[in-house]
Amino acid sequence: MPEKPSDDETSRVPDDVWEKFVRDSELDIRASAPKEPSAAARGAAGPPPGRRTGPAWRELDGRAGRRRRWWAVLGIPVALAAAVVAMKPSLLPGDPFGTGAAAATAPPLPPETARPTAPESAAPARPTLDRPFAGSPAERWADGEAGIVPPAARAIGVHSKARVAKALEQTKTLLVDGSLDPATLRGERPAEALSVIDPLQPGLRDRLETSLRRPDRDHDPVALFSRFDPREVRLVGTVVKTRGRMTVGPGEHGAVRIHADYSFVYPVVRTDGSTEVTRTVVRRVLDVDLYDPGRYRVTPGTIAVTRFDESAGNSACDVDDGYLHPEFPSAGPSGAPPTGPEVDPYDRSEELDPDRPGSCGTVSRI
Repeated sequence: MPEKPSDDETSRVPDDVWEKFVRDSELDIRASAPKEPSAAARGAAGPPPGRRTGPAWRELDGRAGRRRRWWAVLGIPVALAAAVVAMKPSLLPGDPFGTGAAAATAPPLPPETARPTAPESAAPARPTLDRPFAGSPAERWADGEAGIVPPAARAIGVHSKARVAKALEQTKTLLVDGSLDPATLRGERPAEALSVIDPLQPGLRDRLETSLRRPDRDHDPVALFSRFDPREVRLVGTVVKTRGRMTVGPGEHGAVRIHADYSFVYPVVRTDGSTEVTRTVVRRVLDVDLYDPGRYRVTPGTIAVTRFDESAGNSACDVDDGYLHPEFPSAGPSGAPPTGPEVDPYDRSEELDPDRPGSCGTVSRI
């Protein structure tokens, strides 16, 4: 339990406020069970074998169900929390002195144009129905689709500026419909996202359709789409916070390569009437290729998804039923025990490594 500050410090912290902080701190350090799985469900295009025969698609990794999972205990060490609060009472949950309100009104971050050099910081605060992103860097991130801004299109190789622009918009469609659309988040079929993927890409569309109909360890739609069980949780409000970047340039074999790297933060509550708010943080990395239909057997007007990696923070481990399952601090942990390293789900300074072995570890914050 946190030690109460000394007498002179106590004069700045009313007893009822301190007692509330102690209760909240004890709640925070109970086990919640975030995961940060990384589903390396990906394929890559190899050297095209010849005119009109199509790129030599490599089948999606047969271990697509392999995921890096992180299962966390929330909160900072209590002794450290007590020391910090003693020195800066404005960090108390609820901000009783009003000095932390600036976090809610701080201007949005400028668009991300390159990989950050370090994780973003945020003053500690508990998420609430009124401020579901409180205490996280996402409070200053863009709202939903506004955070997905494709780069300016240009002609690349044989591909016209207009065709590249369409491929960029289709990549955005895949991200928006797959990770932001309210119907998709409720577990419905992301028809628009599926429609932009080339049906001639071997295995991918079939695999995704199978994952939506009959999810299992090797066919889990959350590898590409964000879905929550509507019987368990619902979103708080209508805003999902988004941050990331998209680039475009020449790819292999005369293709255009679009690279997208975005994080999405979903605040949720249980559907049982509880007002306790938690968050799930999902990062998605996509490589999308645009091939020349004059040389290869592709479907004009579509895109090829040649890589998709997913990493989710705060969702129960070893559950492959087609949904993300957020854990709440008051509920305690469930699922498999942690075996992997600690990670920060808001850290965008490191690349997702699709070849890192799967594990179930801990998340430093949610």
